[in-house]
Amino acid sequence: MSLKPNQIRYLRGLAHALKPVIMTGNKGVTEALLKEFDVALSHHELIKVKLGSDDRDERKAQIAELGEKSGADLVQSIGKVACFYRENPDAPRLALPR
Repeated sequence: MSLKPNQIRYLRGLAHALKPVIMTGNKGVTEALLKEFDVALSHHELIKVKLGSDDRDERKAQIAELGEKSGADLVQSIGKVACFYRENPDAPRLALPR
């Protein structure tokens, strides 16, 4: 699902008050982390992830991998924190603007 600019703006506003739910460690993106990421997205739809790497290119690669393997859309990425959104098809929690 591709988000429109007004939807991204809306989700960024909602994400501002959120605390990171997932934190990557020294091992980066592992299968266990991907499982937890998937569960968190299914439950919350909009989550923050704190990336542990100090290398900017590695963080970009981790963000791309999380989005690609989970089917989530990147809402925002600032420093070591990234926000992702994926709608829960069974029970949507957030109503996005059109």
